[in-house]
Amino acid sequence: MALRDFLLMVFVCFVWAGHTVVSKLVVSGMEIPPLFYAAIRFGIVGLVALPWLLPAPRPTWRMVVVGFLMGGGGFALFFLGIRTASPSSAAVVSQLGLPITTLLSVVMLGERIHWPRGLGIALTFIGGVLVMWDPSGGFPVSGGLLLILASTFTGSLAAVMMKQIKGVRPLQFQAWIGLTSVLPMVLLTSGFETGQLTQATQAGWAFVAALLFSALIVSLIAHTIYYGLIGKYPANLIAPLTIMNPLFTVAMGIVITGDHFDMRMALGTGLALCGVLIIALRRNHVMPLATVLWGRFR
Repeated sequence: MALRDFLLMVFVCFVWAGHTVVSKLVVSGMEIPPLFYAAIRFGIVGLVALPWLLPAPRPTWRMVVVGFLMGGGGFALFFLGIRTASPSSAAVVSQLGLPITTLLSVVMLGERIHWPRGLGIALTFIGGVLVMWDPSGGFPVSGGLLLILASTFTGSLAAVMMKQIKGVRPLQFQAWIGLTSVLPMVLLTSGFETGQLTQATQAGWAFVAALLFSALIVSLIAHTIYYGLIGKYPANLIAPLTIMNPLFTVAMGIVITGDHFDMRMALGTGLALCGVLIIALRRNHVMPLATVLWGRFR
């Protein structure tokens, strides 16, 4: 890989990590309602990417479902979860996306995995459970991280469904994510949240900056760069480099949001990332798109 492209990949992972921390600050520090945050974010994404919307991918109904799962549905769960979960633990639990996608591809598409990849799946799940475990709480598993896990599952399901849609360009995909997400999120925030405009006004320009960073820098710039690198290099070269994302997130979480990082977290993180590396480095019996979309839309 050329040095310039490697540095671009570092930039992408750094942006993704920053977005997890920024999301935590928005929904927890600024107390912006999570569904409202998701609605505004995808409204901006859909508006900016609108020129790339057509022609509609076929089958259109599948693109609508994939767009909502990958966009508003997944992010609503993520923003709800990050209110109580730490950015570092959320980043590690999100790594379960690759093994979940792999298992769904076996169930839904009849694809096969061999024992090394199975070992990677087992290690990733064990590491994720260690991170999710809450020995000090009344509930044995963190509720916020369960929502993060649900968000990861929706993204994985969308990745498998995306296998059956051909020829969707990156910005076109972002346009459909925005289009299919904004109306459901507006309805949900209207029905289940209150004080949205008051909290947004009190947060002021800091909230505007976070919104623009999330919609423009993360969704439209970082992911366009990522897709360009995926098109240029093999997925099994790019996927291991995305390990930088949770590592950056853990570091940012400790420094910026004061995340607690003990031996349990360290062991769980190490096991999960080792498992992800094994899955990503094995030559694919599982669709390359699962690895591509594992980068997720963070």
